[in-house]
Amino acid sequence: MDKKYVIRKTIGKDDIKQLRRLLHMTQKEFAIFVGVSKRTVEHWESLEGEITGPIVTLVELLSRKPELAEKLELPEKKLKLRLHYMYKNLLCTIIDVDEPARKVEIRNYTDSPLYRAFGVNTEPSFEEYEAFLESRCFPRTRDKIKLELKRLDIPFYDPIMIIEKTEGRMAEDDFWIRLER
Repeated sequence: MDKKYVIRKTIGKDDIKQLRRLLHMTQKEFAIFVGVSKRTVEHWESLEGEITGPIVTLVELLSRKPELAEKLELPEKKLKLRLHYMYKNLLCTIIDVDEPARKVEIRNYTDSPLYRAFGVNTEPSFEEYEAFLESRCFPRTRDKIKLELKRLDIPFYDPIMIIEKTEGRMAEDDFWIRLER
């Protein structure tokens, strides 16, 4: 038996406008959010006919749960260093850090603690951040560590420098880190 869903097949221009107002987004912001051009949003909002396609389902879901848009919003970068903790191409956790002030702020983008940088911990200490960084690098006690550092062209053991070179990738592991300064 085929499954059926309680989702409209079409929407109109007023549905797009109403959703944008609900989300407090301009046409340009909405276009970026749904992955289309601003011109496409303008077209939808001036169209006299029916709008079809994947946007219908997205409008339906966001109309029912507008808080999803806020959950997906990338916070403004306030601290000096930002780490994007990734699983394949999925952003799991944003980690903002001010190392001199020893301050760490995170925002998780997944509900599964298995994919979060700090698991269930939503307010990691600076020491926990440092331990996390080291967990994404080869150990300080590694045999012939000087050769490995030389291979990476790193003068001394520094987890950030190692992650810059290796993206924090571990063998047979799909997690990685992108740094943003």
